[in-house]
Amino acid sequence: MEYLLFAGYLFLFAWLVTRVKFFTRSGLSKSQLIIILLLKVLAGIFYGWIGIYYSGHARMWDTWNFHTNGLYEYHLLLNNPHDYFTNLFQTSYADGFSRFFESSDSYWNDLKGSFFIKLLSVFNIFSQGHYYVNVIFYSFFTLFGAMAIFRVMNDAFPGKRLTILLATFLIPSFLYWTSGIHKEGLIFTGIALCVYSIYFGNKEKRFSARKITALAAGLLLVLTLRNFLVVLLLPALLTWLLANRYPQKGKWIFGIAYLFFVFLFFTAKHLSSRLDFPQAVADKQQEFVKLKGKTTVPIRELEPTATGFLKNTPQAISLSMFRPYPGDVHHFLSLAASVEINLLLGLFLLFLWRRADGSRSGPLLYFCIYFSVSVLLAIGYSNNNIGAIVRYRSIIIPLLVIPMIAQTDWSFISRLIRNSIKKYNNI
Repeated sequence: MEYLLFAGYLFLFAWLVTRVKFFTRSGLSKSQLIIILLLKVLAGIFYGWIGIYYSGHARMWDTWNFHTNGLYEYHLLLNNPHDYFTNLFQTSYADGFSRFFESSDSYWNDLKGSFFIKLLSVFNIFSQGHYYVNVIFYSFFTLFGAMAIFRVMNDAFPGKRLTILLATFLIPSFLYWTSGIHKEGLIFTGIALCVYSIYFGNKEKRFSARKITALAAGLLLVLTLRNFLVVLLLPALLTWLLANRYPQKGKWIFGIAYLFFVFLFFTAKHLSSRLDFPQAVADKQQEFVKLKGKTTVPIRELEPTATGFLKNTPQAISLSMFRPYPGDVHHFLSLAASVEINLLLGLFLLFLWRRADGSRSGPLLYFCIYFSVSVLLAIGYSNNNIGAIVRYRSIIIPLLVIPMIAQTDWSFISRLIRNSIKKYNNI
């Protein structure tokens, strides 16, 4: 029965992806849209397979835990609908709905898993509880995020469609982590909806009800599934909106705004003890340190002061932007991550060497850089688990890689390679 459901839903969504206007307006052909969906489904299946056969060593059992809990919620819906529809909004903690940034005894910390499990229970209504059928549903819905970013970048970098297409859908870590049944796919979709709404709202000089709804839905997804990202996303979006009004001064607007945000980060605690952001990051680091795993590495303890953050900045950059090193490789997944990060660093060097600026939107680029770097630093300051770092950073890789690849002078590089080959053959 599972095979019949899988084949039927795969055919259905392959047909839908060629009919939904949000996809067809991308300018991609029907065959390209179907291939992209199939790639995501294959990546999601591989993700599930890793979760079964590689979980003990690679720590990949979360996806199947989500599935098991999703089945429980599905049966709760059948047997006790009242509890099913109300338990997402209940808490037994003494502090109620406070402790927004806490990693334990917090409604908000539990919400990310509870909401995701609730979503899987809805999938189970149609899939009859089959994991790999749910992969098709998840691949289809998270495709909206990837397609939103493709449409934005394709408009911002005219004449680079093939380059942007490959950079959007074929970055291995992004495809893998956002296609498997885990939170990253929906988190990225939330971020992408915000980017799409702001970019095209500014271009059209009006924010329609549809774009405002998409923006609100994107923020809600990020808030629900990884609340600390909202603290980084909202300032970036607000600064982008301001820079859109004065695009020629975008560099200065972002620079000054982020100096103010850094100042606010360290001083907001004087307004309210609940706004002690440095302490929240330090506490988050300690929570990760307590979680012993095969990919955890020793790190310097973070002091919740400006000096402490400054001392830990080189460590944070190393953790989130350069690791895993070759010495961190312990299995296939860490090998793949190490190879990828070094290839991306190589592409960055090519970009610095032969840059061909073709962007229509400077503020978009500044948003991508400032938001992505702030996320990477937040990960590096708080996390010492290489596996988790690779997963967490996957959601911002397209925001850095696509503009970088789109602005690299590939025609010059290809000519250089061809000339080198000709010279070698003539020797």
